[in-house]
Amino acid sequence: MNNDTEFNYSSNNNFKQIPKQPKQNSFGKSFMVPFVSGILGASLMLGICFGVPNIKNKLIDTEVVSEKDTTSEEKKSSTTPSTSQNSSYNAKLMDIAEYSETAIAVAEASLPSVVGITVTYNVSAFGGSTTATATGSGVIISEDGYIITNNHVINTESSSSYYQVTEATGITVHLYGEAEDKLYDAEIIGSDSSTDLAVLKIDAENLQAIKIGDSDNLRVGEFVMAVGNPLGLDSSITCGVISALNRKVDDEDGNSYNTIQTDAAINAGNSGGALINSKGELIGINSLKLSGDGIEGIGFAMPINSSMTIINQLIEFGIVKRPYIGITGSALTEALSKRYNLPVGVYVESVMDDGPASQAGIEVGDIITEVEGKAVTSVEEINEIKNTYEIGDTISLKIYRNNEYKTIKLTLGETPTQEEKDEENTDKENNTSQKK
Repeated sequence: MNNDTEFNYSSNNNFKQIPKQPKQNSFGKSFMVPFVSGILGASLMLGICFGVPNIKNKLIDTEVVSEKDTTSEEKKSSTTPSTSQNSSYNAKLMDIAEYSETAIAVAEASLPSVVGITVTYNVSAFGGSTTATATGSGVIISEDGYIITNNHVINTESSSSYYQVTEATGITVHLYGEAEDKLYDAEIIGSDSSTDLAVLKIDAENLQAIKIGDSDNLRVGEFVMAVGNPLGLDSSITCGVISALNRKVDDEDGNSYNTIQTDAAINAGNSGGALINSKGELIGINSLKLSGDGIEGIGFAMPINSSMTIINQLIEFGIVKRPYIGITGSALTEALSKRYNLPVGVYVESVMDDGPASQAGIEVGDIITEVEGKAVTSVEEINEIKNTYEIGDTISLKIYRNNEYKTIKLTLGETPTQEEKDEENTDKENNTSQKK
């Protein structure tokens, strides 16, 4: 048999030779038959589906939406910020233009409410005296001239064996946008060293007061702007984020503060200035920074919510009215407690005459181990608990006396003013002199 021909059986039983078809025709048959069958089957199925309304609608909607989404998503990808998602957050990622616009808007809203403060004082050294100045910042909180700042900005009194710095002999305020030589004399309405806050007042009207924000709902990573007068550079801003919340820090005088930590640059002169959020709202008063080799971008601000409580009292009373126990004490550490076989707590060194502790029956030599059911090991811990209560509230103290524990109820009084303390000390000194 010739390999180039193939035979087929005919109706008359005669074999006839049929020329071999080209291979592509054979492939066309094998391809076209199932292809046409598929088209016919698909057409039949679509016909059936379009006969069912629900299926028809879904098919049409899906096709239209798919086309629209493809086009719209292509457009959106070039014009809108992306979104980062994971199981814990859904954050909108801002492009640099939006960040810049945010910073510009916040600066324009807050700069007119931040002032420069210059304090003049006398310095005595080596038998002579001279006049010196210090600068800081402040924030306008009312249209009629009330300004908040740090206590350490306006109270510069200090001394050493080499010099003595007097109280401020003059305080002036410079407003944003006004001539450098246009200054306002400022009056100290009140100050508080425990919170490092102070309130000034200038004789001016129609000032732009800052908008007060909410420091209780801040989040780590949130945008912030520090506004002030660092190193004499008036009306400067620095931007950063909130690095930490409720950060406890101590100053050189041993005062402890609960602060907002930020990496927005805070330098000398920024003290008393504003820490602003992305809405242009005041959320903190810039107060402290860490400095030294290897330290960068660690600054602190007093949260505005707790600060406003102090500020309102300074405006109303000139002082901060705090609850008062009326003792002095020292920490009885674990080492001392083991040495003297006493419990850990606060050893009462003195009891103020006619004070709340004296009236409650607390005595010198008592060891306070708990306040309101919480163990205490220092006077600072007692004060932290005490300051969460109001004047007139009753608290319980657990004390150790004569080898046994007692619970004493104490009604908190009002902290006496410095003048009242001085009078009491003078009376004690007089009584001691008389006894001698």
